Amino acid sequence: MKEKNLFFKRVMLALFLLAVCWIPVRAEVLPGDVDGNGKTDITDVTVLIDYLLTRDASSIDLEAADVDVDGQVGIADVVELIDMILLATPIPGDDDDHEWVDLGLPSGTLWATCNVGASIPEEYGDYFAWGETEPKDVYNWSTYKWCNGSNTTMTKYCTDSIYTDSSYGYNGFVDDKTELDPEDDAAYVNWGENWRMPTYDQLNELKTKCSWTLSTQNDVNGYLVTGPNGNTLFLPDAGQRWGSALYTSGHYWSREIDFFYPDVAYYLLFNSRYVLLSYCSRDQGSTVRAVRVSQN
Repeated sequence: MKEKNLFFKRVMLALFLLAVCWIPVRAEVLPGDVDGNGKTDITDVTVLIDYLLTRDASSIDLEAADVDVDGQVGIADVVELIDMILLATPIPGDDDDHEWVDLGLPSGTLWATCNVGASIPEEYGDYFAWGETEPKDVYNWSTYKWCNGSNTTMTKYCTDSIYTDSSYGYNGFVDDKTELDPEDDAAYVNWGENWRMPTYDQLNELKTKCSWTLSTQNDVNGYLVTGPNGNTLFLPDAGQRWGSALYTSGHYWSREIDFFYPDVAYYLLFNSRYVLLSYCSRDQGSTVRAVRVSQN
């Protein structure tokens, strides 16, 4: 009797939540997505209960409905599904539809499944000069937002006013900023507050803690990156824009500049022979693979 009362309370709570809200869970969790819409929420509970009452399987994914993975669909799966939803930690402000994957990395970093400006993993997406948030036709110092005039005369994100013969800070300008403010972060501005461009350490972790395999996906060359937990993401060889030309290889910005050479920013660089972390002139156009912001 005690177990029946507990189940009844859970069902009532689930129906109440259905009336007022839904709570998202991580996109990689497949069990429980009973209605097959790509997320697990209270709607899946009602669909599962309807199935148990009618045995009409026309609107249900039976494999996903076996939440406790015991080979059959029953009341126990309803209880398991409700627990899954109620125990999940909701992410405040999670109203965007950009997918991400948990690769099982030590830091817990969640990586987007496609580039900023793309809708599927194989699309290149948009190209951004470092610290700019919109694509453009020509990428050089004369069109760079944080440069006054030609060469490297910085007006933001500068740690040195003069280095040898190159003037880094415009009229001696220094702000000692080495990491992008959110308003200059292409991921944050284009995708919302849940997203940022990765740090150097996050790119390094992706490089060193995952296995990288040359891959072609829908006729697009790139790398299949496999995390410690076996989950994967695809990084297309999107190239890089210098001036108005597009050059090959993969170039993915971090959100950090080099402290001693503020005219360059760190990025992930790869081609068919190697994957490495390097740095590149800030005025050039590279792609962005965003990371999910921790809400803890």
